[in-house]
Amino acid sequence: MIQALLPFPQIDPVLVHLGPFAIRWYALAYIAGIVLGWWGVVRVLRQKKLWAPPPFNGKPPATEDDIGDLVVWAILGVIIGGRLGWVLIYGTFLCSVTPQYAAFCDGLPMGFITDPISIIAAWNGGMSFHGGLLGVVLAVWLFCRRRKLKLLSVGDLVCAFAPIGLFFGRLANFVNGELWGRPSEARWAIIFPRDPYHLPRHPSQLYEAALEGVALFLIMQIALRVFGAHRRPGLLCAIFFLGYGSFRFISEFFREPDTQFIGPVSMGMALSIPVWLGAGALFWLAYRKPVAKNA
Repeated sequence: MIQALLPFPQIDPVLVHLGPFAIRWYALAYIAGIVLGWWGVVRVLRQKKLWAPPPFNGKPPATEDDIGDLVVWAILGVIIGGRLGWVLIYGTFLCSVTPQYAAFCDGLPMGFITDPISIIAAWNGGMSFHGGLLGVVLAVWLFCRRRKLKLLSVGDLVCAFAPIGLFFGRLANFVNGELWGRPSEARWAIIFPRDPYHLPRHPSQLYEAALEGVALFLIMQIALRVFGAHRRPGLLCAIFFLGYGSFRFISEFFREPDTQFIGPVSMGMALSIPVWLGAGALFWLAYRKPVAKNA
């Protein structure tokens, strides 16, 4: 057996216990992603040069108060969408079709009927990014409809800073020793304590943090600040969807899949397809009209 060069850092998933309550690194990752994303959007709204040209003509698509209120809606979208996405996609569909491939399928989906509280028991694990993404999309749509804001422009703001949350989320996956990679002979391979086979594996969580977090964040900021992609409402959303779908697809070659979907295609790879289709629709919306010229 190839011994891993890098030891797994023994970090307790629980940062601190406060009586019966436990503050987990995973919860802090959500908080850090949301707070920093909020801070980033507010800073962008204050940069008047970004909003001087058409179609904004000096008026940003939302106020700072709007974004503060939107954060609450987005949090609910992430939590509810992420959990229900996992229940429907993994716990129900996959566990009905291929239960033998996934350890988490033990007793599912019938377990949701015999123990309905398990449907919302996200504290026991089980959140889907794609479900969370759909939940945020729905939350942003409802919020913009209520406040009479332009959906695509507000969505561009959200997508420009969404990679921050992805970065911290993947780091939390690594700290928890979950969602590890495929067996590897790389010198940086790691043996994860919860792996029943004790094999050196790719630290795929860190790969995803680098791609979906750092690389995608840089792409989004360059598109916004250098190329002015926000002047075509929906374009930043399209770039984010295309980037995330592509980076997730690439990461699946190194990540141990929860289950195979069709042959060598994992569920993560399959779920990139609707994300790419969404990106295509957003590119069409962004380019269907010529960009407005300066008056």
